[in-house]
Amino acid sequence: MGKERDVRLTQMTRTAGCAAKLGPDILSQVLGTIPKYHDDDLLVGFETSDDAAIYKVTDEIAMIQTLDFFTPVVDDPYTFGQIAATNALSDIYAMGGVPKVALNIVAFPNCLAPAILGEILRGGADKVREAGAVLVGGHSIQDEEPKYGLCVSGFVHPDRIFRNYGCKPGDVLILTKQLGVGLVNTAVKADMVSERSRKEVVQVMTSLNRKAKEVIEEYPITACTDVTGFGLIGHGAEMASASNVTFEIDVKAVACIQDALSYAEMGLVPSGAYRNRKHTEAHVDLGNTEERYVDLLHDPQTSGGLLFSVAPEHVDAILQDMQKKGVDTRVSVVGRVVDRQDVWLRLKA
Repeated sequence: MGKERDVRLTQMTRTAGCAAKLGPDILSQVLGTIPKYHDDDLLVGFETSDDAAIYKVTDEIAMIQTLDFFTPVVDDPYTFGQIAATNALSDIYAMGGVPKVALNIVAFPNCLAPAILGEILRGGADKVREAGAVLVGGHSIQDEEPKYGLCVSGFVHPDRIFRNYGCKPGDVLILTKQLGVGLVNTAVKADMVSERSRKEVVQVMTSLNRKAKEVIEEYPITACTDVTGFGLIGHGAEMASASNVTFEIDVKAVACIQDALSYAEMGLVPSGAYRNRKHTEAHVDLGNTEERYVDLLHDPQTSGGLLFSVAPEHVDAILQDMQKKGVDTRVSVVGRVVDRQDVWLRLKA
């Protein structure tokens, strides 16, 4: 592509924060105004802030529907396409399903070479193919800033749906990818990132949650979500609240990308982390946790891992199976579920 590959895609975005996601305060206000729909075959709607909608087709098949797109988080167009597609496909895995059909969603400025868009779409197509799904077209518009993502349909058995509620006291919490994506990407934009962090963050963002999902579907997990723009604390708070329990997070047990904590200490914290912290502060006991860990746990993730709860007797087998399956991200036991207390989450330093 020559000089076209040197375009700083991340500098073309007008919004701040990892994946430029709307704040949870805005979303909660808007969703409350949408009329409620009733259909006996609608198994999962938006009322529980779950990862996707699920509609029962037959007694054996339910359709999962999701949509996700965002502005560039890296400058290489092919890699951006991979990341955006991986992120969109993740919602299907977070619900326990298998992705089958995908449609592109594209916004692209006419000042950029078409070859750049071609690379973005090629990256997305390669990830859809890796997931075993088919890409069947999509929709595009002209816009001043580039955006890309997918609308994805998948299938799951109605009795094997993963939901983001159902955690039980005594359960163990496991996260399948390391945190720190927002912190590292902020360091990238500031030209202060180490090469090892740059490589690791791309590897994390482009790793499908397919293998992790294939492992945990063999166990009686009680709840599952993927950790994305609202960070570990934000998505954990949703799970805990919906399950009427409290999460105790073992702060130093949470795996993170190399140098992410150092970037937090340097103040290279995305604005989304501060929005996430403000939204949950009344429901989280930070204790005496170091500020760098507080930033890490609020850090907005792009294409993050699965967070799930399961009875403790299954933990060792799950971790062994993750390794045998070849999950190429760092899986960590991050906490436990306890009876409901005065907060949704409590951090243990």
